[in-house]
Amino acid sequence: MMDTLHFPMSNNGFSLRQAFWSSDQEALSGVRERVFIHEQHVPKELEWDSLDQDAIHVLALDCDNRPIGTGRRLPSGQIGRMAVIDSWRNRGVGSAILLRLMESPPPTGEPSLFLNAQITAVEFYKRHGFQIVGPQFIEAGIIHYRMEREQ
Repeated sequence: MMDTLHFPMSNNGFSLRQAFWSSDQEALSGVRERVFIHEQHVPKELEWDSLDQDAIHVLALDCDNRPIGTGRRLPSGQIGRMAVIDSWRNRGVGSAILLRLMESPPPTGEPSLFLNAQITAVEFYKRHGFQIVGPQFIEAGIIHYRMEREQ
């Protein structure tokens, strides 16, 4: 089980904690709705799936305990639904979420970690050891690349 970690950022700070779809759905879906549905215009029916129940979720909270970012890792090793609200981007929140998802112990036989990166996020994931492993493709109307990272 993940503990809460605090990451001081100048005069502001944020914390991370493991979240559970059963009890934290409102906070997790609120960030994802704001980023993916409202900002990036991903259709609602493409954002929500049945995989959230079994995923490991990480939730970032500001100093007032408001949700500011999230990500999930599926049992298959796929990392996804990485979202940080616009006012908290480029402040280490996304990196902290990703590192936390990457450190979770893998189930026996889990393949390398992988994700489908939006073209604008490829460099971010490269900085964390992911490499492009296939051609670009369109998902939810956005150009993506499949990326993998050896554990």
